[in-house]
Amino acid sequence: MSTNTKYIFVTGGVTSSLGKGIIAASLAKLLQARGFTVTIQKLDPYINIDPGTLNPYEHGECYVTDDGAETDLDLGHYERFLNVRTSQANNVTTGRIYQSVIEKERKGEFLGKTVQVIPHITDEIKNRIKLLGKTGQYQFVITEIGGTVGDIESLPYIEAVRQLKWEMGTDCTVLHLTLLPYLATSGELKTKPTQHSVKLLLEYGVQPDILVCRSEHEISKEIRKKIALFCNVSPDAVIEALDASTIYEVPLLMEQEKLDEIVLKKLHVNGLPDIHLEKWKNFLNKFHNPQREVTIGLVGKYVELKESYKSIAEAFIHAGAVNDCKVTVDWIHSESLTEENIDEKFMGLQAILVAPGFGNRGIEGKISAIKYARENNVPFLGICLGMQCAVIEFARNVLGLKDAHSREMNPATNSPVIDLLEAQKNISHMGGTMRLGSYPCKIEEGTLAYKIYGKTDINERHRHRYEFNNEYTKKYIEAGMILSGINPDAGLGEIVEIPAHPFFIGVQFHPEYKSTVENPHPLFVSFVKAALN
Repeated sequence: MSTNTKYIFVTGGVTSSLGKGIIAASLAKLLQARGFTVTIQKLDPYINIDPGTLNPYEHGECYVTDDGAETDLDLGHYERFLNVRTSQANNVTTGRIYQSVIEKERKGEFLGKTVQVIPHITDEIKNRIKLLGKTGQYQFVITEIGGTVGDIESLPYIEAVRQLKWEMGTDCTVLHLTLLPYLATSGELKTKPTQHSVKLLLEYGVQPDILVCRSEHEISKEIRKKIALFCNVSPDAVIEALDASTIYEVPLLMEQEKLDEIVLKKLHVNGLPDIHLEKWKNFLNKFHNPQREVTIGLVGKYVELKESYKSIAEAFIHAGAVNDCKVTVDWIHSESLTEENIDEKFMGLQAILVAPGFGNRGIEGKISAIKYARENNVPFLGICLGMQCAVIEFARNVLGLKDAHSREMNPATNSPVIDLLEAQKNISHMGGTMRLGSYPCKIEEGTLAYKIYGKTDINERHRHRYEFNNEYTKKYIEAGMILSGINPDAGLGEIVEIPAHPFFIGVQFHPEYKSTVENPHPLFVSFVKAALN
């Protein structure tokens, strides 16, 4: 293949939430399985600089990369599928594009010119798209464009794609994901929405090369021919994407449809290397044929929106496959928990995870859940705020500090076992100012954490402001809760555990962000194992 990086654009039409991220990740997985180096980036058309300040109800989970970027949850899919780390460069928002152009204008870089959407905004978009290709690390860069064709906010992105298609020629191809709705009354799939969607793209000057059609029913040869005819694509470039039982099936379905082969053909890549998906198929085989089942309660305040805890749910799937078991997650709203109903709510659970979050809502329910897990020897894992709640619960019920709390929830508490770092106290901006990204942690030998990781030096990703208050360390150790992991640079408590308990561990970081199909996270693997026992 030529030395040039090849660019693949993924756009969506008809409706949002068709699964562009999963299709992009599946295509990337197939190219990777053929030995190519691939990365994926997401262009988000909203004006927020990043999703860090967005409510989970708006945007689902905020995913954090090693370099501390708060990004779209699709980047989680990219990492879980490819087992390759993403970075700041893999997620670009309109807010960031405009911020960058305005900063240049203020510095006088445009030499008095009128700054316009075309060429200045589109040039900035093109630069961001090419950034990953310029590193020389990747043979393919797949760019997913958020939103739906026809949205006003995604127009500059589509225009940038039009220009790049013109400039790059055979080094660039466009894949359009669309929907074929099924009308039960007439018993047929309808192609008209797809035709309209492609027509709209054509109005913007972009001819898609490949159409991936989401459908609940198989697409006949006749329908494929019809779509090809009306949308100016070859019949073999009309790809069927049926609903799958799990997102991890999609790469295999796309392989059957020869999606990667048609993409390579469109990009004039000669010679087809063999495909190696043995590990992936092995994982799927374990996923579909579990020997046992375990039910784990996930206690959080956004449980009605499962997307808020996407990475945790996926980490359970990876850990379940390793343990040859199916993990059923019981989503428990922390606001619904009281001392009176907790026995009934937790009946039939083999383990309890208290989820991350911000703010006061549902906090007492999380603390009650932890007390239950601690007193009844139920395996417990607390993540971020879940770890902080474990510290608060222990202070109140074991150390006897009745008003113990985090200063985040109760600034007036006399026992601030969780407090704000000095460096955080004068911050007025919300966005991008937390402890974000990958930090080192030193684990003490002989602890549960050491048994889980099998080493003393680890790196994990963070997203928080408040920390364990070291002034209380001695009291905790004397009463039976130890700090088994410490940030070596700042001396901050990262991991707490209770050695007398069968499995009780809280971590200040987010292990779920690093769990992938090929590298399930050891914390989740051990937690599921403890639940099975």
